[in-house]
Amino acid sequence: MKNLFLILALLFKFSIYLNAQNSILNLNDIWNSRKYQADYLWGYKPLNDGVHFTSLNYKKNRILITKYDYFSGDSIKNILNSKDIDDLKFDDYEFSPNESKILLSTQTESIYRYSKKSNYYIYDIEKKSLENLSSGKQNIAIFSPDNKNISYVFENNIYIKNLESNNIIQITNDGEKNLIINGSPDWVYEEEFMLKNGIYWNKSGSKLAYYKFNEKEVKEFSMDIYDGLYPSRYNFKYPKAGEKNSKVEIYVYDLVKNISKKINIKDKNDFYIPRIKWTNNDDLLVIEKLNRHQNKLELILHNVRKNKITTILTEKDDAYIEIHDNLEFISNDNNFIWTSEKSGYNHIYYYDIKGRLLNKITKGNYDIDQFYGYDNLNNKIFYRSSEASPLRRDIYSIEINGKNKTKISQKIGFNDAYFSKNFNFLINEYSNANSPYEFDLIDSKGNFIRNIIDNERLKNELANSKLSKKEFFKFSNSSNIDLNGWIIKPPNFKETKKYPVFMYTYGGPGSQQVLDSWGGYNFLWFQMLAKEGYIVASVDNRGTGGRGSDFKKCTYLNLGKLETIDQIDANKFLSNLNYVDSNRIGIFGWSYGGYMSSLCLFKGSDIFKMGIAVAPVTNWRFYDSIYTERYMRTPKENSEGYDLNSPINFASKLKGKYLLIHGSADDNVHFQNSMELANELIKSNKQFEFFIYPNKNHGIYGGSTRFNLYTKMTNFIKNNL
Repeated sequence: MKNLFLILALLFKFSIYLNAQNSILNLNDIWNSRKYQADYLWGYKPLNDGVHFTSLNYKKNRILITKYDYFSGDSIKNILNSKDIDDLKFDDYEFSPNESKILLSTQTESIYRYSKKSNYYIYDIEKKSLENLSSGKQNIAIFSPDNKNISYVFENNIYIKNLESNNIIQITNDGEKNLIINGSPDWVYEEEFMLKNGIYWNKSGSKLAYYKFNEKEVKEFSMDIYDGLYPSRYNFKYPKAGEKNSKVEIYVYDLVKNISKKINIKDKNDFYIPRIKWTNNDDLLVIEKLNRHQNKLELILHNVRKNKITTILTEKDDAYIEIHDNLEFISNDNNFIWTSEKSGYNHIYYYDIKGRLLNKITKGNYDIDQFYGYDNLNNKIFYRSSEASPLRRDIYSIEINGKNKTKISQKIGFNDAYFSKNFNFLINEYSNANSPYEFDLIDSKGNFIRNIIDNERLKNELANSKLSKKEFFKFSNSSNIDLNGWIIKPPNFKETKKYPVFMYTYGGPGSQQVLDSWGGYNFLWFQMLAKEGYIVASVDNRGTGGRGSDFKKCTYLNLGKLETIDQIDANKFLSNLNYVDSNRIGIFGWSYGGYMSSLCLFKGSDIFKMGIAVAPVTNWRFYDSIYTERYMRTPKENSEGYDLNSPINFASKLKGKYLLIHGSADDNVHFQNSMELANELIKSNKQFEFFIYPNKNHGIYGGSTRFNLYTKMTNFIKNNL
């Protein structure tokens, strides 16, 4: 009997040991395995009937497009199974407007951040037939609204394929790499205006409006790609701050007349065309024209038939105007909905086609950050805002007259929505700072119907890992302005003990890191560091989002100045906490965050012990025209603003330990930034660590790359903080 008790005791102790081992967060589990991967709703498409949707499913190496009933959640049928098309491995899909055909993209490869090219196939649902769109890889393939055609771009030219005759018409023929781009954006428009498309059908499918980018005068940037005995060279056009941009023109192709006509927008000064959009009238196209300073935006109405141009709305700002997609024409007389920050907060407005204000729909000291659309049957607008708190996001509906505002989302945290076509249902994506994504079906009044994805497996893994709670705090900076932050303390935290602090920053204009939302893999890494005995904290400095235009735009012309002051103030606030070791505070950031961590480490050399910068901007002169000039104007106009806040000019102040990391094929923040900073550090005889990821872009990922990167950073933290 004693032996039995001994065995049971040993088994009990061993099970406790195993559970303890299982609960230890480690880099391999976070970055190399799928242990902490969240379930997600992949390939969601709402169907025309308003009561069904489709999503992608992956089963036994097969890819399925499955149709579901919103209300019951029942799987109605598999619309397509890859086994029925010779196991063609498609990665995305799009229905034709009448849902009779599906456009499948395969063998997709990235061009820039958003743009991709694929081998496209057209699947006929009724005939169960499959045909190739065209030879070679295409990008921006789009069905026409009348279901008769597909437009696409191939090697910088636009083509239209007729789905009845299979005839292909070439619309442009002057496309040439690094010279002329038809139908898709150039690098800087895609990156900074998030322009993902350069082809737009009118409502009936009789006309096609498209962009033409002339890159002739844009200077070329090159990167070596180490892929063989001799490296190859990748060249592309990249306009840096103050340099020449592409010349952009808008054309309209008439399918009946088989001719293209350029729209003449006259202006002797440089300007951008960040958006174009057809109204509900087949002959009326709206063109958004933005001056180079990006503080004056005009909505220009072009009548294609009459060849007449009219400016219907002009917006001006003392700093800059944010570009968005919140323009919706809601009636046959083309009244439209628009969002603007002109009141000091981003709100929704209602105009007629002549630009006369009919109603300010939302108002208050909060920002609308997502416009979902307009339900014309019930005269309701659906949107997301920070009304409850800058840290949270909630989904609302409101009537177009500004009355009967209703909060639809009921869970406290960060909410997003995917609506049915008729706005009767929405899938509510929800998370909070300490819990991963949930997907619930609710109706447009906010009534819960059912859960779709609960991520219970991941929640159990997290529970077994015994994570610390991410807590929120607020403090006043040296200018007596309240700033929001979060903090993760080590398990078994004791106020009588002194802990080192690892600060995480991004801090760029309009961004937010301090949100009541799931932080994904970085959150888990921070938790791992907390288990190693570090406090991890983050503060949103001035210039960040969710708190109105004045708070966001106060950094105008001086990027880095106020932000750095605020992060240094955050350091001092944390230093004064009884449980913080003020001599052991470090800072880390990526991209704009790498710019911030470098600048803080240099300017705050007496209070930061160490810093890590991944892919940092080190001199704003090296960065692109649209982003940099939006906040800084040109180097010629604002040389002091550029020089007083670029890390490259403060390298001599470095005292702490510094790890600089960059991908050699970063087409966004060029490797040049880190090379030039390294030169300045060497000139000042400053010791630092420099790590390069060959052929990796701004994201530094692929294979075991992230595992390697975070191992490197973790070891640096342990050795230097």
